[in-house]
Amino acid sequence: MALGAQPVNIIGAGLAGTLLAVLLARRGLAVQLYERRADPRRTAADAGRSINLALAARGIAALERADLMQRVRPLMIAMRGRLVHEPGGAAMLRPYGQREHEVIHSVGRAALNRALIEALAEYPAAALHFEHSCVGVRLDEGLLELHDRAAARTYCVPLGATIAADGAGSTVRASLVAAGAVRVREESLDHDYKELTIPPLAGRFALEPHALHVWPRRGFMLIALPNTDASFTATLFLPREGPVSFAALAAQPDPQPFFAREFGDATALMPDLRREFREHPQGRLGTVHTRPWHARGGVLLLGDAAHAIVPFHGQGMNAAFEDCRVLDELLDGRHDWAGIFGEFEATRRPNAEAIARMALENYAEMREHVLDARFQRRQALALELERRFPDRFIPRYAMVMFHPEIAYAEALRRGVLQQEILDTLEARTPPGGELDPELARSLVTTAL
Repeated sequence: MALGAQPVNIIGAGLAGTLLAVLLARRGLAVQLYERRADPRRTAADAGRSINLALAARGIAALERADLMQRVRPLMIAMRGRLVHEPGGAAMLRPYGQREHEVIHSVGRAALNRALIEALAEYPAAALHFEHSCVGVRLDEGLLELHDRAAARTYCVPLGATIAADGAGSTVRASLVAAGAVRVREESLDHDYKELTIPPLAGRFALEPHALHVWPRRGFMLIALPNTDASFTATLFLPREGPVSFAALAAQPDPQPFFAREFGDATALMPDLRREFREHPQGRLGTVHTRPWHARGGVLLLGDAAHAIVPFHGQGMNAAFEDCRVLDELLDGRHDWAGIFGEFEATRRPNAEAIARMALENYAEMREHVLDARFQRRQALALELERRFPDRFIPRYAMVMFHPEIAYAEALRRGVLQQEILDTLEARTPPGGELDPELARSLVTTAL
């Protein structure tokens, strides 16, 4: 189907769906955006229902392409690194990078979503339909089935070009699976999460605001990200079952002793802990693998609907925003949706698989490796190599977070080579000894 022959249907007015709608509307394409929720500009966000977001370079690049950063920048709080709270009470900032710009930004999901929707509403080519649920896709009939909750009616529109950005539990994906058009494999993590609040203290941030706070406890962890109202959103990640788990806490009359024992300094700043722990939902985590991402040349899965990942690299939103940017770039000089959708999947699939793997690996790093002296030595060594060879050696974390020009798959590939370099240098550098500069140069220039 040619571009512009029919309106583009986008299912889901979350972050990715709305950003994509803005990008398409900027091109003058007619966009019909359908969202099952009420208009978030007129309703309050649900508490405890989404992990706080980290906006990094890939997401910023997509927002800049849509000329949206002037709206988003007031919502951002820069975080320079992880502030690690050790079991003994000591706390130390571990910077994310070595350069001034190498920071990530805390941003509230609800505020960001509202800003994107407000921007989209300014485009005459875009129509927003809230409280409209996608019932399913009728591939054989070329129809998209929708339900208007306010009017209590179900109706159909031509399928045309339909892009599903309706999240990890995508209704469109489920409909395509039922029709035999795609296959899906979901890998559930055996750890869940629950969101809590550290409120302002006398009107100010109760903790250092320009850091992501982490309380790593090897088998589990607590994190906290700052918000513009001077509060922090704290998230507990804990096994679902076992001796130290959500199930074990549910069997106790009071979660407070567990928190006081494991996260004493944070617990002292959480006056509403008992109520929030009881009332806030316990969220599930997992990875979604879908194949293919498109069907019959007319339907495309994008973002979490195609490749949801766990949140431990702070890249779920950034990867989805990068999807939007790449898809928009593919429209340049092309006129056929089927070809665009196929090329989009071929381009993005290896990168989606790479960031899914790296996100899982980063959970182990955050909850336990940061406590290990050897891990800290290797990090220091990696930073030294970056200082000496900045055009060749970039730590994998930095490639993912600060270098959108380096694809996720390339960051993963180069990361493996760099680990091998670190292994060799660590084996040949005695504890407290000097790095052999010629050996380092030889290894880096040969491998990278």
